[in-house]
Amino acid sequence: MKRFIGIVIILLCIPILVIVQEAIAVELTTANTFNEQMTRSIELSTPSVNVPVAMKDRNGVIFAEEYVEWRTPLALDSIPTFVRQLFLESEDKSFFDHRGYDVAAIVRAFAVNTATDDLQQGASTITQQVVRMRFLSTEKTYERKLTELFYATELEKQTTKEAILEMYLNEMYFGNQVYGIGAAATYYFSKPIYELNEAQQAFIAAIPNNPSLYDPLVHFDQTKKRQERLLNILAKNGVITIEEAETYTSMPITLQLKKKVNNFPAYSTYVLSELSDLIAQSEGLADQIAEATDESDKLALEAQVQQRTAEVLATGLVIETALDPRKQQQDEQAVTALLKPEGLQAGAAVIDNETREIISLFAGKNYKKADFHRAFQAVRQPGSAIKPILVYAPYFESGPYTANSRVNSGSVCIGSYCPTNVGGYVYGTTTVKEAFRHSHNTAAVRLLQTVGIDKAFSFIEPFHFKSIVQQDHSYAAALGGFSKGMTPLELVGAYTGFIDGMYTPVRAIRTVKDSEGKLLYEWADQKIEIWSPTTISIMRSLLSDVVTNGTGRGIPYTTSYTGAKTGTTDYYKDLWVGGLNEHYTTAVWVGYDKPQPMKSLSDQKIHLQLFSALLRD
Repeated sequence: MKRFIGIVIILLCIPILVIVQEAIAVELTTANTFNEQMTRSIELSTPSVNVPVAMKDRNGVIFAEEYVEWRTPLALDSIPTFVRQLFLESEDKSFFDHRGYDVAAIVRAFAVNTATDDLQQGASTITQQVVRMRFLSTEKTYERKLTELFYATELEKQTTKEAILEMYLNEMYFGNQVYGIGAAATYYFSKPIYELNEAQQAFIAAIPNNPSLYDPLVHFDQTKKRQERLLNILAKNGVITIEEAETYTSMPITLQLKKKVNNFPAYSTYVLSELSDLIAQSEGLADQIAEATDESDKLALEAQVQQRTAEVLATGLVIETALDPRKQQQDEQAVTALLKPEGLQAGAAVIDNETREIISLFAGKNYKKADFHRAFQAVRQPGSAIKPILVYAPYFESGPYTANSRVNSGSVCIGSYCPTNVGGYVYGTTTVKEAFRHSHNTAAVRLLQTVGIDKAFSFIEPFHFKSIVQQDHSYAAALGGFSKGMTPLELVGAYTGFIDGMYTPVRAIRTVKDSEGKLLYEWADQKIEIWSPTTISIMRSLLSDVVTNGTGRGIPYTTSYTGAKTGTTDYYKDLWVGGLNEHYTTAVWVGYDKPQPMKSLSDQKIHLQLFSALLRD
């Protein structure tokens, strides 16, 4: 009977055992899944932060900074021991002993919060604070606190105490959009952390506990009181002596706030635009965009370039440029002073002949960051300023022609296209030199006809005029008649070919490095020959003749050589000059953002005055 009852009991227990076993299996699976999710979450959720970008001029001096949040991440071993002790002693004395959380502190906080029915008493270790900054909200609930404990434990498993402390010191908020102890030192005292004395280090260490209450710009006295409390804690715990604490407390604190460097916004704005082009070319995206036949594919690739640029900028960069600050300032002042009429604007670029680098940019009168940039964004009709590039140089490349070759400057019609000379004048047969000197339109069209439209345009393909399209391949282009046109920066780039016949794209950026000095990007442009030595000799002579005898009279000779070509559009709505001397190549556009006639300004030769100012040393 007992045996029978035993068998029955065993049989009855089997389902219970199965149920229990299944429950255990489910719990184990859930626990393992949670553990995997926790591990993955910690590993993959490293926060994305924006580190400042610094731009340096050709002398290695920072002239512009780009940042929303001021951060200066530091390695732990570069943070003074005294600073580390300030936080360890005041925030988490047992940091190097616990596994992410402090049981005693949690019990103490729970007792206090239960008694007061209010979540006021904290018990967060440094590890928990890192978890909260990186992965969780600051909501004060027991559910969030429990999750925080799991995350803290997992973080301690995945990394070292030293790494966690480094995260903490670099990611704490110090008010005024400043993150990290290194950034706080430079922001509040304009010095690196290791140059601060103990009193200053303790002062900024007082801020993170409550960045609003201890904002030194608003509540300096409150910050000072907390600094004194921190020093007393160090003395009480035997880290420093009472006498040292008193000495540090009595030391004066004088803030020296860091000012955001934002000199020459016309140049820095362009540098950021060029950075996108550099990244696109370096990572193969530029070639993909050029080869894209579907417009949606092209737009997607362009969006990818912008995304990559944002990602690279967020890592923190040092961009070394060719900016000549003396020349930039001189040009800005000179051009601004000449733009007298209300609303009159200009766009210009100056290139160093030796290096082919952009050393100065004029974006517009009273230009401010993020305004319309007339040096590289203003696409306007170039008028006769295009003739040297599209007509005359290709003409000399196409046969045994010279400046004394004959050309008919009389009336001409090609199909329905019948251009006229300025003022409606009709000339007979002249030399090419004469036609160039006085900018005869009919002669330019005939020369383009001699060269052939497609062949002429093939010569300017290396210049990569972004707004020139297939429909611009017409005889009207000989006179600057394009569907859109070009920018001053594009035109000056093309004119650098007249320095010695060689061409390389003009650039502002020399190198792009990370915050530790590692090279990330630099241009890999190669010089190519555009014009033969014979063509260059003739073209330089013709450009010089324009200055001494033609439409460029009034431009002074400041070096052993000066050459230029002027350009105007219908009703004088755009005035241009492109040219060079021994040191610089420049192009300047003058006009109104909303085009209007400027005959009187043309008569006053304002464009020649601006061009002359830009060529000065």
